[in-house]
Amino acid sequence: MKTEVIWLFVFVLLYWAYCIYWGVRGAMMAKTASDYFLAGRSISIWVFVLAATATSFSGWTFMGHPGLLYRDGFQYAYASFYAITIPFTGVMFLKRQWMLGKRFGFVTPGEMLSEYFRGDIIRILVVVVAMCFSVPYLGLQLRASGFLFNVLTQDLLSVDVGMWMLSAIVFLYVASGGLRAVAYVDTVQCILLMVGIIALGIITLNAVGGFEKLNQGIAALSAMDTKRTPDGYSHYIAIPGVIQFVKGLGVENPVGGAWTGMMVLTYMFALMGIHSAPAFTMWSFSNKSPEPFAPQQVWASSFGIGLILFVFTAFQGLGAHMLGADLAFAAKHPELTNNVMGAGLGNIDLMKSAGKQGMLVPQIIYLMRDTAPWMVGLLAVCALAAMQSTGAAYMSTAGGMLTRDILKHFMMPNASHATQKFWGRVGVGVIVLAALVVATTSKDALVLLGGLAVAFGFQMWPSLMSVCYFPWLTRQGVTVGLFLGIVAVMCTETIGQKFFGITAWGRWPLTMHSAFWGMLFNLGAAVAISAVTQNADDMKHKMKFHKFLADHASLPAAKRKLVPTAWIITLVWFFFGIGPGAVIGNTIFGNPNDATTWIFGMPSIWAWQILWWALGVFMMWFLAYKMEMSTVPNKEVKALVEDIGDLGEGKARLDLEKP
Repeated sequence: MKTEVIWLFVFVLLYWAYCIYWGVRGAMMAKTASDYFLAGRSISIWVFVLAATATSFSGWTFMGHPGLLYRDGFQYAYASFYAITIPFTGVMFLKRQWMLGKRFGFVTPGEMLSEYFRGDIIRILVVVVAMCFSVPYLGLQLRASGFLFNVLTQDLLSVDVGMWMLSAIVFLYVASGGLRAVAYVDTVQCILLMVGIIALGIITLNAVGGFEKLNQGIAALSAMDTKRTPDGYSHYIAIPGVIQFVKGLGVENPVGGAWTGMMVLTYMFALMGIHSAPAFTMWSFSNKSPEPFAPQQVWASSFGIGLILFVFTAFQGLGAHMLGADLAFAAKHPELTNNVMGAGLGNIDLMKSAGKQGMLVPQIIYLMRDTAPWMVGLLAVCALAAMQSTGAAYMSTAGGMLTRDILKHFMMPNASHATQKFWGRVGVGVIVLAALVVATTSKDALVLLGGLAVAFGFQMWPSLMSVCYFPWLTRQGVTVGLFLGIVAVMCTETIGQKFFGITAWGRWPLTMHSAFWGMLFNLGAAVAISAVTQNADDMKHKMKFHKFLADHASLPAAKRKLVPTAWIITLVWFFFGIGPGAVIGNTIFGNPNDATTWIFGMPSIWAWQILWWALGVFMMWFLAYKMEMSTVPNKEVKALVEDIGDLGEGKARLDLEKP
C-alpha cells in the first residue's frame, strides 16, 4: 500500500473517532425530544457560526464547483455569489423564525406553519419538500465521497463500497447524537472545508507558476477558444448576454454558454432555497439566541466563503488548464503548461470528456503524493468533511420532521420522549438508506432528483414571507401556491422530460432556472387565491403572531428612514452583481479579446465579480446589523411553552391569548 493511501486512512480514522465521540456524547445529553431534535435549543454562538456555514456550503463547493469553473470559465464563477445569496435568505427569515420557535415551542417548520395557518396540508407539504430536498442532496454527497475514495485509494475501494462504508459512520453519529452531534462535528467540518479549498488553490497557483503566469494562461486560453458569445468574446471570460431565446426554449443549445444574466440571477434564486429549506428552520430553533445569525451571515459566509470562492476556487478551476488537464491547450501553449496532471488523468482531456470534470479536485490533491504524502490524506479528509457536513444536517432534521409531523401528529399524539427519539433515529436510517439505494442503483435518477433539491427549498419563500411579514397571505393561497410551485419546478427540470414526457420546452426555459418558474406559479397563485379567500377569524389568529413580532422585532424609529436605502442597495446589488446588469462586467475593466487592456492584470469579468462580492458583503452587513434583521431583539423573548409536543396532542394547541 502506497504511503499516501496509508496517510489517507490515518486521517480518516482520526476524523471518524471525533465523529463517533460526539455521537456518543450527544446521545448521553439527549434527555428529551427537544434535546435530540434541537440540541435543547442551546447551540452556542461559535458552534452555530461554523456549523451553519458548513451546512450551507456542501461538498459541491469543494468538489464540483472547481470543475464547472474549469469547463465554463468566469461566466460560471458568478455562481460563487451563492456565498452571499444563501445567507441573504437567512437574513430575511432566521431571526423571526427563532423568535416564533422560542415563544411558542415549535420544533419543526411543519408545526409552526400548521399552527399559523390552522391546517395540516401545509404540514404534509413541508415534509414532502424536506424529503425531496434531503434524499437526493444526501445521495449526491455520499456518492461523491465514494468517488473521491475510489480515486485516492487508486481503486482499492470501489465507488459503491467507499460510499456505503463512509455513510455508515455518518449514520452512527447522526442517529445517536441528534442535532447536537451534527452541530459539533460541523464545526470541525467547516474549518476543514475552508482550509482545504485554500490549500488546493495555493497548490494550483504554485504549480502554474504564480498569479501573473495564471493570467497569461487565461489570456492564451481565451484567444484559442472556439466557443464565443454573441459579442465575439471567449466563453471563459464573458457572459453571453442578458437572456437567450434558443431552440426549444431551454438551455440545451445556448450561444456562448448558458450563464446569461438571467440564468445567473435565477440560479441564485435556487440556491437561496438552502436557507429557506425546512432544515434551516430547525437550525434557527436550535439556538440560544439570534446572536450567531449576523456573524455567520456576514463574516463567515459572505466574506469568508466569498473570498475563498472568488480567489482560491478560481485558481483551481482556471489554473487546471495549465496543468495538463486541457490537452489542446498543452499542445498549443507548451510554454505556459506544467503538465503535472497528465499522468494521473491518463491523458484524458477534461474539456472533451463529458461529466469528467469531477476528477479535477482529486487530481489536485494527488499532486502532493510525492512531496508531502501526508497532505493527500489531510486534503481528502477536508473533502470528505465538506461532503458530509450538509448531508448530516439534512439527515437529522428530516428525521425529526418525519417523527414529529407525521408519526407523532397523526399516529402517536402522546408519544413519550424516548419514543420520539427512537423513531427519530429510525427516520434518519430510512433517509440514509433511501439516499444510498438511489445513489447505488440509479445514478441517472440521482442526478435528476438532485437538480430539484434547492429549487424545492426556494418554494418555501411564500409561506415564510407570510409567517414572518405578510399576514394577508392565506392558508389556501400558500398551500395551492406551494403545490403548484413544486409541479412547475419538476416541469422545467430534466425530470419533467424524462418521466412526464414534457417536450414543449427544454430544461430551464429562456435560460432561467426552474426555481424561478416554480416561484412564478407559486407566488402568483398565493397572491391571487389569497385575494379572494380572506377570512376575518384567520386574520385575527395570525395577527397574534405578527403583533408579537412587531413588539419584539420592529426597527427603532430612528432607523426607519433607512428602509428605502436598504431597498435601493439590495435591488441595485441584485441587478448589477448577479442579474442582467452583470453583462457590463464583460468589458468595463478591459477588452476581453485584448489582454493588454486589462486594467488590473486580470479579465474584466473577474475584477467585476470581486468588486460586487465586496459590495455584497457591505449589503449583508447593512441588512443584518444596521437594519437589525439578524441582531438580538431589544425585548426579551419569553417562552409560553418549552415544546408543544411535550404536552400531548390534546393540550398542544397554543394558548395565544396568554400574556
